[in-house]
Amino acid sequence: MKVCVPVRGLATMIFAGVICLTSCQTVRHQFVGPASDWQAKVGQLQYHGRKTTLIGEVLVRYSKQGDFELTFTKGPGVTLLMLREDETFAHVEGPLARGRWSGPVKRAPRRLRGWLALRTPLMKMTNEQTLKHRSGDETFVFRF
Repeated sequence: MKVCVPVRGLATMIFAGVICLTSCQTVRHQFVGPASDWQAKVGQLQYHGRKTTLIGEVLVRYSKQGDFELTFTKGPGVTLLMLREDETFAHVEGPLARGRWSGPVKRAPRRLRGWLALRTPLMKMTNEQTLKHRSGDETFVFRF
């Protein structure tokens, strides 16, 4: 018994498969990982939002090229927010972010704009031990 597949049908299936495989590929933003020349600061952050006030530990790392990371935790193993950001793109996740978001900084949801506004003032800090930053109805007080 011979099984025949019409050539036109086979060609259509192959073409559709190739299109699907090449079209479904997403372009991911690649952040630079921390290196030995990055600055790092460890301290406490008091976060006060519209309905929430939290105090926890914070780790801030950044490079001279403008790459930035912030991790806000409450005790061992409880990450409240992780943020990675460069000049144009950001990735934020954790309970305070209400899930996960990635995208151009200019298109950030309102709930993340205060967090994304921290990059510049934190990177400009030199010998100061405290930074207070207000963004909308959120206040961030860092102590290093």
